[in-house]
Amino acid sequence: MNPLRELKIGLTTLAMRSVVRGLALTGDPVATVLGRRALADPYPHYERIRARGEVSRHVIGLYLTAGHGTGKAVLRDPRFGVEPAVDHGGVDWNREPGDEYRLVHPMEQSILTMNPPGHTRLRHLVSPWFTPSALREFTPQVHRIVEEALDAVSARARFDLVAEFAARVPIQVISALFDIPAADQVRFARWGSVLTGTLDGIRTMAERRAVHRTVSEMTEFLTDLLARRRTGAGTDMISKLARSELGESSQGVRELVALIGLLLVAGFETTINVIGSGALRLMRDTELRTALLDEPELAAPIVEEIMRLEPPVQFTLRKALEPVTVAGQDLAEGAMLVVLIAGANRDPSAFPDPTRFDPLRANVRDHLAFSSGVHYCLGAGLARITAAAALRGLFQRMPGLGQAGPARYKQTRNIRGCSTIPVQHTGTRISLGG
Repeated sequence: MNPLRELKIGLTTLAMRSVVRGLALTGDPVATVLGRRALADPYPHYERIRARGEVSRHVIGLYLTAGHGTGKAVLRDPRFGVEPAVDHGGVDWNREPGDEYRLVHPMEQSILTMNPPGHTRLRHLVSPWFTPSALREFTPQVHRIVEEALDAVSARARFDLVAEFAARVPIQVISALFDIPAADQVRFARWGSVLTGTLDGIRTMAERRAVHRTVSEMTEFLTDLLARRRTGAGTDMISKLARSELGESSQGVRELVALIGLLLVAGFETTINVIGSGALRLMRDTELRTALLDEPELAAPIVEEIMRLEPPVQFTLRKALEPVTVAGQDLAEGAMLVVLIAGANRDPSAFPDPTRFDPLRANVRDHLAFSSGVHYCLGAGLARITAAAALRGLFQRMPGLGQAGPARYKQTRNIRGCSTIPVQHTGTRISLGG
């Protein structure tokens, strides 16, 4: 470990936090949204940013949009790309000599931070597992996982909906896709919580050390797993990836570790938040819950409207790859534009009466919660199936489910969702009817 590098990172972090904190104290909505403190209700701040114009430039040099049409156009525009994680986006998570060659950070060294053609090459490698036909074949397993999770909690009058159901279901779904045993799933949840928190940037040196430990554990686990699966005859995703051309070189294995790590974390962390937010909405809205019980197929559009109003990823960043004009603003090459997904999803020009929960909207699937363009979420279909099955099964099994205490939100800005939701129920069951 280099003490001088540690000191430099610490001082840089402190300086950045001080600037943003100072602006936030003035009431600046951009600094408030992008600042260190998680917000109980960020949505009014997005509206204040929207009021500044379709695209506005902030004093710290960022451009922002909360417009749905503009946001979608930017996400689909090949003149914009993601920012490659050179030097880890300004944060060096490596701490020991050789870490840069040994460790792989799945949120920063995967397709999440890659532009075509590299992004296209790796995405194409895993896309067969997420086609409509592949997902139809996998759906019965999702329903079995939901039923097993409900069996585990249905006999209890009280439980934590997040830890014991909303987290358990997506983790087991992605583990089934990877053919990973249940014994490993507890640490998956811990890894996901730590790594998605890095989307907010570094907050403390203790967090940096925690990320280093997590990345070390995940890199070792996935590297060993790929080595074992390469010599086997399995038909699961990891086995086939291990036996692909990438599995033949050390650099290829690093790419696979990053790709699988991203799918592992992104495959369940955001879905947990959708299930939690959806359950909260249904517990608080008796009319909506009754409609779901009467028409179980309503689960799918309910999930869409949840993702519109409470997107698990609140904003994303794009870099201008060449000079470009957006909504009258001239952006130089290299300019950074923040697409406020949560603001765009409440743009009244796209969604009339945008704060009203309406799963029957004609354009209910037109939200940006899964992004758009080449970086459209690869696992969107699986997330939709999992969340809908979880919410439908939960309230059919426990129609009288209600809160037993206040919900607590995660202390992250970009990833929004509940960390705990205490619930209680009467034990009444309704058959799922196959």
